[in-house]
Amino acid sequence: MSIENLLALATFALVTSISPGPSNVMLMTSGANFGFARTMPQILGITAGFTALLLGVGMGLGALFQAWPALSIGLKIVGAAYLLYLAWRIAGSRSIAPDPVAARPLSFSESALFQWVNPKAWIVALAAVAVYMDAASPWASLARLCAVFALVNLPAVSVWAGFGVALRGFLAEPRRLRGFNLAMGAALALTLWPMLR
Repeated sequence: MSIENLLALATFALVTSISPGPSNVMLMTSGANFGFARTMPQILGITAGFTALLLGVGMGLGALFQAWPALSIGLKIVGAAYLLYLAWRIAGSRSIAPDPVAARPLSFSESALFQWVNPKAWIVALAAVAVYMDAASPWASLARLCAVFALVNLPAVSVWAGFGVALRGFLAEPRRLRGFNLAMGAALALTLWPMLR
């Protein structure tokens, strides 16, 4: 891969990783409610889960959805239901220092598995494989694709958790926090709109 193509891939990874989407909305909310350290497993889970999804798509998983449209519909239904559940959970958060049993950020495994039902993650993975995977050397190009995305995704999504942490002082007032969580829950639910059209 030429330097120009590698830079194009890195730019694509950065733009798609840092742009708003379900995972980034959840990270900002988690950073605001739980702080950066408690959000770190969620950050790592998003990067690991997306990298695994990208690997799966590159190995032909995307072709299954094209061959059997019912799988795609099923994924949309499961993804939409889970997204709405998470939106409800975010909207119901009420405290910056919550009871650790009653409220917690998503775990590593929850956020990694979420990438498999995240509509934005699927769109990005399918586009990345279609544009940047080289048919002449599929395994090497897939490994490069996964490595670049993992290296770029981790700091890019961390920015969203950092945004949330920066808002903690402002959100210390319970009414503001409640409004923020309601707005973030609604924003997460609205990320379904492109998928449902």
